[in-house]
Amino acid sequence: MNLRDPREVFGLDRRAVALAFDRASSNYDAAAALQERVRNELVGRLDDLDLAPTAILDLGAGTGHASRALKRKYPAAAVVAVDIAPGMLELAKHQSRWLRRFERVRADAYALPFRDASFDLVFSSLMLQWCDDLDAVFAELARVLKPGGALVFSTFGPDTLLELRESWHSSDAAGNHVNHFFDAPTLGTALMHAGLAEPVLDVDRIVTGYDDVLTLMRELKAIGAHNVTRGRSRGLTGRKRLAAMTQAYEALRRDGKLPATWEVVHAVCWGGEPRSHRDGPREALISPSAIRRRGRP
Repeated sequence: MNLRDPREVFGLDRRAVALAFDRASSNYDAAAALQERVRNELVGRLDDLDLAPTAILDLGAGTGHASRALKRKYPAAAVVAVDIAPGMLELAKHQSRWLRRFERVRADAYALPFRDASFDLVFSSLMLQWCDDLDAVFAELARVLKPGGALVFSTFGPDTLLELRESWHSSDAAGNHVNHFFDAPTLGTALMHAGLAEPVLDVDRIVTGYDDVLTLMRELKAIGAHNVTRGRSRGLTGRKRLAAMTQAYEALRRDGKLPATWEVVHAVCWGGEPRSHRDGPREALISPSAIRRRGRP
């Protein structure tokens, strides 16, 4: 019996993540109603915090709507939109206006090109589920966050798409068809391990309805959220397995719709004492205020 390392099966393929969101960029906003809802909720939660940031990192900025909202809320702050997908950042420039201008930087959350203690607010809406090494990514966020600065984020929890996952399992128990997500206790432990202080997490459940399972799967593809685990099947799914999965999902139909659960974890925590988490040689690191677009003074 060949037992594979779960990290190899369920670990995320970083290149596939970047490529999926780059390909999805042109149609992303039209299909991202849930993402918009969660983003607006997270921006609204900032009102409960006593913040006056001067430098803000929008991590996983996508097409730039949160960056624009953050610049509107904190007009005196320098806002930097970071994303791994160049297509997303290209579209984000349309959200950057003369009086609400923000900078755009392509980078991976695991290796941010910023100096230690650069930001007093790190904001991230529905990006961290695409990072499977929590210790590494939270250590990097702790590095760029100023002492006493705020990290505010949302991510998906393990019950996200549970109906789709269970339906696939009933038809293909050995297959890996849906991404796996961390629960709130695991996230909280990783935040504290990274030296981030006083983490507070809460969980929302959102259930959306679909006419059929193919509509759901097309939407996931349209927003770049399809399966990008290293253990995913690289070939076409057989018709029999797809039909069996569809039949299993149909048994869950309620009030004429197929339900899809989204477990959303919201979190806030605070920067601790500054410390560097990078070992070995570094590339040149920059401060947010030093970022300038070519062709601009």
